[in-house]
Amino acid sequence: MQYRHRLRSRIIVSFLLLGFGLTALFAASVLFLRAEMEDELVESWLRREAQNFAEFKRENPDPNAPYELSAQGIEMSVFRPDSPRIPFEWRDLPTGVYDYKDPLVPGRAGHFKLAVERYDDMVVFVRYGYGSRTLDQQQLYVTLAVSIVLFSAVALAFGLWLSSRVMRPVTDLVSRIRAYRGSEMPEKLAPRFADDEVGELAAALDEYAERLTERVQRDREFNADVSHELRTPLAVIRGATELMLSNPDLAPKMRERLERIARAEQQCTHLITALLMLSRNERGSGRTNLFQLAEQLAEANRIQLAGKPVAIRVEGDREATIDAPEAVVSVALGNLLGNACRYTAEGEVVVRVAADRIEIEDTGPGLSAEDAARLFERGYRGSAAGNTKGGGIGLSIVSRLCTLYGWQVGIAPRQDRTGAVATLVFQVSRSPDGA
Repeated sequence: MQYRHRLRSRIIVSFLLLGFGLTALFAASVLFLRAEMEDELVESWLRREAQNFAEFKRENPDPNAPYELSAQGIEMSVFRPDSPRIPFEWRDLPTGVYDYKDPLVPGRAGHFKLAVERYDDMVVFVRYGYGSRTLDQQQLYVTLAVSIVLFSAVALAFGLWLSSRVMRPVTDLVSRIRAYRGSEMPEKLAPRFADDEVGELAAALDEYAERLTERVQRDREFNADVSHELRTPLAVIRGATELMLSNPDLAPKMRERLERIARAEQQCTHLITALLMLSRNERGSGRTNLFQLAEQLAEANRIQLAGKPVAIRVEGDREATIDAPEAVVSVALGNLLGNACRYTAEGEVVVRVAADRIEIEDTGPGLSAEDAARLFERGYRGSAAGNTKGGGIGLSIVSRLCTLYGWQVGIAPRQDRTGAVATLVFQVSRSPDGA
C-alpha cells in the first residue's frame, strides 16, 4: 500500500492543508481589509485636510500665511474657480478623492491621491503621495508569508503528533492480529483496548474470528470424518476385487470389469487424499514417476473412450520423477487427461513427459480466449461443453492443488492445428550446488 493512501498520511495532509488554508485565508483577509480600510481612512482624512485648509485660507487670505501640515508627503494648493493656473487634468474634477500616477516618477513612488474641495470662491487641491508606503507593504507581505510557512509547519507537526496518537491503537490492533496468524484459537482482542471505536472494531474481529474458527474446525472434522468413512468401504472394495482377480478361471469379461472397478477405487482413494490435503492446506510427502503414472492414466482413459476413434499416446522421459504424492499428481494429471479425452471426438491425445512438466495435446474443437481464461474457475465448463457430463469442478481442483504445491497449469489453443494444449509445470527441486 502506498504511503499517500494510508490513513495516517491523510490525517497529516489534512492538518497541513488546514493550517496552510486558514493562515493563507487570514493573510488574504488582512491584506484586503487593510487596503479597504486604509483607502477609506486616507480619503476621509484628505477630505478633512482640504476642508481645514479652505477654512484657514478664508481666515488668513495672506498667501504667505503659514499653515502647519499634519503629515509628510502632503501638498496643498488653493485656486480661484476660474484660475488658469489650475492643471488641465484637474480643472473639471468635482469634489472627491482620486487616484493618480505621475508619469515623470517611475515605479510606485509616482502614485498619489488627490483630494478636491470646490467652493464658490475657491478650489482646494490636496495631494498625498502614498508611494512611500510600498516598503511597508513589502514588509507586511514578507511577514504574512513567513506566518503562513510557520503556521503550516506547526500544523504539520501537530498533525504528525496527533496522527501518531490516533493511529497507535489501530497499529497495535494490526500487530496483534498478525501475531495471531496461524493460531488455532486466538486470544481475545477487545479486553486490550479502550471502549471506543477501535475497541468496537476489536470486539467485531473477535466475534468474526470465533465464528470463522468454529467453521474451519467443523469443516476439518467433517473432511476427516468423510475421509475415514469413505476409506473403509473403498478398502473393502479393493480387497474384494484383488481376491476375485486372483482367480485364474475368471472369464475375460468379468476380469475386465473387475479391473475397471479396481481403477475406479484407486481413483477415489487418490481424490480423497488430495481433497483432504486441500482442506488442511498441507503438502504430503512422496515421490512419483511421471511416465508410469501417465501410462496408467492413459490406459484407464482408453477403456472409457467407449469406441471413439481417439488414440492416446504417452512419450517422453521415462525416468522423470517429482517429489510429490502420487495421489495428488494423479488427480491433477487425471483431470487434464480426462478433459482432453472427453472433448476429443476423433484423432489423438498425446501426453509428453519431461523432467519438469507434462504437456497434453488433443485434436478436439479447441477453445476460445474467454474459455482459456476461465476454464479453471469453479463451475465454468466452457462453450464447447455441449452435452458432456460434469460440473466444472475438476479443473478448479487442479488449480487449487497447483497453488498448494507451487505448480503452474494452463490450457491454450494449439497453433499448428485444431485442438488445445494443457501444460502442467512442476516445481523443480535443485541441489545446493545448483545442479
